[in-house]
Amino acid sequence: MSSLETVIQQVKNDLMAKSKIREETHESMRKATSLSKQSILLLHQKRLEDSAKMLQNAKEIITNLLNLAEECPEIVYGGMFSAALQEYSEAYILLTLVKEGRFVTPKEINVPSVDYILGLADVIGEYRRLALDFLRAGEVEKGERCLEIMDEIFIQLLALDEAYMLVSGLRHKSDIARRIIESTRGDITLEVRRKALEDKLDKLQPKQPKKTPKRAKGKK
Repeated sequence: MSSLETVIQQVKNDLMAKSKIREETHESMRKATSLSKQSILLLHQKRLEDSAKMLQNAKEIITNLLNLAEECPEIVYGGMFSAALQEYSEAYILLTLVKEGRFVTPKEINVPSVDYILGLADVIGEYRRLALDFLRAGEVEKGERCLEIMDEIFIQLLALDEAYMLVSGLRHKSDIARRIIESTRGDITLEVRRKALEDKLDKLQPKQPKKTPKRAKGKK
């Protein structure tokens, strides 16, 4: 029969082992979140291959954490892991949209549906950045396409209806997304009108007659 001292020591060892695992997993979560954010930044810099490599590194960490979660769910799952999964989902959805023009699924990237949806909501903000970059470059049509994607995401999020109550934080993100979309719509509308006015003024501008080059003196 084990003494109480022996039992307590075993409990202590177990708790210390779990504490070490928790510290390691938290560091991995922070790393995965950072890599996902860097992937998004590289995408905005038009360094798509570098963005994909960075995201692949995040994927390896996320996969390891998900495997560990099957053994120790009480250690892995929590607010920090959820935040890492949302950031990872956002980066993956964004990169796939830009490179392939399609929406990646939760199953493809192996993330829970709730974290996927919250990451998807954040993609709207990244598409505003893309739209503004296109507007600055004078590529209004591409900016309008970004707005179309933002609208599509937002409409589908609203279609969740009663599921809103099952996704904590979605209503807040949707409210932010609505404001972002309206701001972007306003920016694009102003740019379209400005460009239309500029084109109209160019047409009204009288064409300058071509000047005949003067002959040098002494030449026939």
